[in-house]
Amino acid sequence: MRMARQLRRYEAPVVDPALDHLPPLLRRVYAHRGVRAAEEIDYALAGLLPVDRLSGIPRAVDLLEDALRAQRRILVLGDFDVDGATSTALALLALRAMGARDVHYLVPNRFEYGYGLTPAIVEVAAGISPDLLVTVDNGVSSIEGVEAAHAHGMQVLVTDHHLPGERLPAADAIVDPNLPGDPFPSKALAGVGVIFYVMLALRSRLRGCGWFEQSGIADPNLGQFLDLVALGTVADVAALDRNNRILVEQGLRRIRQGRCRPGIRAILEVAGRASSRLRAVDLGFVLGPRLNAAGRLDDMSVGIECLLSDDPARARELAIRLDGLNRERKDIEADMQAQALDRLGDFFATVPEQLPSALCLYEPDWHQGVIGILASRIKDRTHRPVIAFADAGDGELKGSARSIQGVHIRDVLDSVAARWPGLISRFGGHAMAAGLSLPSAHLEIFREALDLSVQALVDPDQLQAVVHSDGPLAVDEIGLDGALMIRDGGPWGQGFPEPVFDGEFELISKRIVGERHLRLRLRAAGGREIDAIAFNAAIDDWPERGGRVCIAYRLDVNEYQGRLSPQLVVEELLS
Repeated sequence: MRMARQLRRYEAPVVDPALDHLPPLLRRVYAHRGVRAAEEIDYALAGLLPVDRLSGIPRAVDLLEDALRAQRRILVLGDFDVDGATSTALALLALRAMGARDVHYLVPNRFEYGYGLTPAIVEVAAGISPDLLVTVDNGVSSIEGVEAAHAHGMQVLVTDHHLPGERLPAADAIVDPNLPGDPFPSKALAGVGVIFYVMLALRSRLRGCGWFEQSGIADPNLGQFLDLVALGTVADVAALDRNNRILVEQGLRRIRQGRCRPGIRAILEVAGRASSRLRAVDLGFVLGPRLNAAGRLDDMSVGIECLLSDDPARARELAIRLDGLNRERKDIEADMQAQALDRLGDFFATVPEQLPSALCLYEPDWHQGVIGILASRIKDRTHRPVIAFADAGDGELKGSARSIQGVHIRDVLDSVAARWPGLISRFGGHAMAAGLSLPSAHLEIFREALDLSVQALVDPDQLQAVVHSDGPLAVDEIGLDGALMIRDGGPWGQGFPEPVFDGEFELISKRIVGERHLRLRLRAAGGREIDAIAFNAAIDDWPERGGRVCIAYRLDVNEYQGRLSPQLVVEELLS
């Protein structure tokens, strides 16, 4: 059950002469993604946007420098997803490398305290007695939480990347590229990218005043933390503009060279993935889910401790635990997805176009920690914004929203809150993902309000599922050289998608592998044969041997027993 997707090829690109040194295939792909100059695919660290463009940096560095000089107690308050975990680990490791001796972390348990700097979690933080509280990947909407922290005598530095509300918290400093009027050119930094920039600025200040020499501390190389930046950026589905591509590519290079955190290496080993050929997609689909499972089912401190550990044996022990949590998460998610699809079955059985513009899903026994990934899965199938709800107790529901390109889900929720005051208890997030709470008695009204708000904000064509294609490949491009060229031409991801091509092939053979996947042998024009795989495919939709198929596909590299070969990964069976 999946909404059929239309094929839409990119318009013929205008290729800048500056890209003439590239092979024609890469020139075409890059031009489709708006690349107009060679520097846009130069991922050297020198190309990063300047630190001083973030408006809150000077005051943030003042707070951190004062805390270091006086050896005040610093508490990092994180979030329970991968961006929050990597942000927390990076902040602790970098501060310790710069001489902080009294630095700790705290991550709210999502089931007890919910998201961010709430007054309730401040009470827990007060037990640690910090002088300076630093939020990472949260805090820009925590008005009451900052007030509570101040009441306990804490200074508060907020580092975040989420969109702020109408009011900002009265923190001692806020660093967030999405603050109104902030001049930082990239609004796509993940939380881990923001704290990385803060640490870069702090190191620059400390260098300038001779801190490292005076303290007998080696000037730290913050590049050693780019593996964490890459992981958090991709796992949070941040748009890969050039600045983020630099951060991700540099982090990937460190991981491939074996110069990553022992915890990252351990998770990859437990997952059976070789670090030497790691791609950006692996950060999101191999590392990310295992770390996220800790925050979804247990306590994200398990994931943070794995990232912080310098002991390979301890890191592996924690990686094995994370892998087990991820398997448990998959089982829970499969049951929830089956229930959700069963409820949506009537729509698919009649006219899919009758689906509402946005979907609200709820079952009383759904797991609060898994609703986000459920919303994402249903969004992919229906090409609609989806909010999945779970019972949070005391008559409240917690929802996790995932959206599609062109539908800014936080703006949608803001519209609902403005038109129907009191309907939503609280909400926050960004363009593609958000979280919210509301009284369970408001669910049906909210469902109608959400649908009306999405209808008012989007064109119906935006709700039509589309697969964008870079066009057909020439016969000589469908091979290992082309596949390696595409693989190494990234990093690919949100906002800079991996190339998809389309073409017609003769089906030579097909067989089921792994219960739900199809292993295919195809013949292209000119007689070249190539392997292909269609994940989660409906075998009855495919013709018998000798039939013709038109598919949208990715050109990928398959590695088996040390041997590399090209394969097509089917994105859509078009006919």
